Amino acid sequence: MRAFVLTGPREFEVQDVPPPVAGPGGVVVDVQRAGVCGTDVEFFTGEMQYLHEGLAEFPLRLGHEWMGTVSAVGDGVDRRWLGRRVTGDTMLGCDSCRRCRAGHQHVCASRFEVGIRGGFAGALAEQLAVPATSLHALPDSVDDTLGALVEPGGNALRSVWGADLSEGDRLLVLGPGTIGLLAATFARSVGAEVHLMGRSGRSIEYARTLGFDGVWTEDALPDLPWDAVIDCSNAPSLPARALELVEPAGRVVYVGLAGSPSLIDTRTLALADVTAVGVLSASPGLAGTIELYADGSADPRHLVAATVGMDGVGAVLAGNRPQGAGLGPKIHVDPRL
Repeated sequence: MRAFVLTGPREFEVQDVPPPVAGPGGVVVDVQRAGVCGTDVEFFTGEMQYLHEGLAEFPLRLGHEWMGTVSAVGDGVDRRWLGRRVTGDTMLGCDSCRRCRAGHQHVCASRFEVGIRGGFAGALAEQLAVPATSLHALPDSVDDTLGALVEPGGNALRSVWGADLSEGDRLLVLGPGTIGLLAATFARSVGAEVHLMGRSGRSIEYARTLGFDGVWTEDALPDLPWDAVIDCSNAPSLPARALELVEPAGRVVYVGLAGSPSLIDTRTLALADVTAVGVLSASPGLAGTIELYADGSADPRHLVAATVGMDGVGAVLAGNRPQGAGLGPKIHVDPRL
């Protein structure tokens, strides 16, 4: 089968590789759609922290936002999975440690991460092998585009849960990229007043077309009381700025990651009685995201600016937008193209 292989920083090939096999407890999925993520870009540039910590190494096969159809099942797997449209969890715990037994496999110290950590091959390929326990079935109302938006949606939904919003609360989202716009969409669906702050001209321009209550640059941000702030950016300065902006007794959620240390003053946190929440993964939010997509509470398909084949992945990772792409922040890959 064909697979996109990152062989080193800014070095890649679309290779013919052996197809995966469904081992005991596992399945093979024919991939129909996969998303390109900021984490994939960090691997492409060589900046991803896992590379420096020895948790990932080249060559590697990217792709952790995906959907497809189960085409083979291994021993011990319910054969009713065959032919089902699915997505899956990125975080694969050991299933035996204290964290996994408590339902927190996404922070298991020995975890694999699909397309990211431990050499677990990702979904930028014609087929993907994963444990059956990681699967989430997709209803017919969740099409291929939405299916590949479940993983980023899970991160965004957990961020909104962390903000603990009530109807009428005023939320500020820092960073109008994919996660930020998904978080803003979910927050609006619960009746919050939603504002976004960004830097990029294109992302701000696009966010302003989506009907949120306000989209601002930092120098134009109004002096309003923010009941919660969700930092979805990768700017090292914004975690501290989020803490400055949130109302006393409010909540700050950190889901974005900077490439260098981002510092906050815990005196500001404690003296304002602010609750800070960190979000690592989509895992606990995947099922809820599928439900919101399925019942129409959120429809973020407009975020996908273009869909390319595997031969176009390298250019996308290098920062080039496909010809004719829309303003949305997300690029999808269809391995069948």
